[in-house]
Amino acid sequence: MEHIEGSGGVADNGGAAAVDAERLLREGELTVQGRLTEASNATLYCRVELDGASMQCVYKPVAGERPLHDFPDGTLAARELAAFAVSEAAGWRIVPRTVERDGPFGRGMCQQWIEESDLSAAVTVLKDLRSEEAEEWCPVLAVRLSDGSDGVLAHRDGPALRRIALFDAVVNNADRKGGHLLPLADGSVLGIDHGLTFHAEDKLRTLLWGFAERGLEPAERAELTRLRDDQRLAAHLAGLLSPAELAAFHERIDALLAADALPGPDGRLRPVPWPPI
Repeated sequence: MEHIEGSGGVADNGGAAAVDAERLLREGELTVQGRLTEASNATLYCRVELDGASMQCVYKPVAGERPLHDFPDGTLAARELAAFAVSEAAGWRIVPRTVERDGPFGRGMCQQWIEESDLSAAVTVLKDLRSEEAEEWCPVLAVRLSDGSDGVLAHRDGPALRRIALFDAVVNNADRKGGHLLPLADGSVLGIDHGLTFHAEDKLRTLLWGFAERGLEPAERAELTRLRDDQRLAAHLAGLLSPAELAAFHERIDALLAADALPGPDGRLRPVPWPPI
C-alpha cells in the first residue's frame, strides 16, 4: 500500500449504500485528506460526502499530471475514464467506479477507494518451480532477492487475473505493475492506475504474461464482440480519446478475435513495466 501523507486513515463508507455510488462521487462534497506520495502524478486521497453518506476516494486532477514524451499532455484522466467505461461495457467490472468531476484543483477523475488486500494473493516470488505450490502460479521474470538468492516473480493462474490480462490487451495498458492489482477477499481482483492506456501504438507492458498465447474462451470472444459492436460505448469513447486512438481500440479487438488468443511478449522491446511491482 502506498504511503498516504497527511491522512487520518481510511474511514468506512458511512452509509454510502443509501446514495448511488456514482452520484456520491460526482456530486458529493470533496475534501482532500492526503496525497499518495509514491504516485508519479498528483493523486489525492479524499472523502466525498452527500446527503449523509460518505465514501473514501482518489482524485487525480488534470492540472497535476506530469508531462510524458509519448502521451499527449492532459489526457491521463480521460484514459482512466475510458478504461472504466470499457470494463463496464464488457461486463468485466474490474475497475473501481470512476467519474469525471471538478475538485479543489480543477477538473479530473475521481475513483472509489478500495481497501487493498494482501498482494501476495496475486503476485509472489517462487524459490522452487518444481514445488507443488508452484503449479498454481505462472512464472514471469527471474529476479535476484535482497539476500542475494535467486527467485522467479510469478502471478497466480486463474480467471480473475486472466480477465485483467484480456482487459489490458484491449485497452493497450502500458503499465500493469503488480502494485496496480487489488485482490479482494472474495477471490476477485480489481485493477487501478489506467492513465497509460489507449495509445494508438502498441505499448502493452504487463506482469501478466503467464497467460500469453492461450486460446480465447467462448465467453471471452462474446465479450470482445460485444465491445467491438457497442456503438454507445464508441460514442462515449469518442469524447475521451483521439480518432486514431479510438480506431486503434477497435483494431486491437479485431486482432484479438482473428488471433483467437491472448497476446504474448515476443518481439516487444519492453514487455514488463519497471519496476514490475
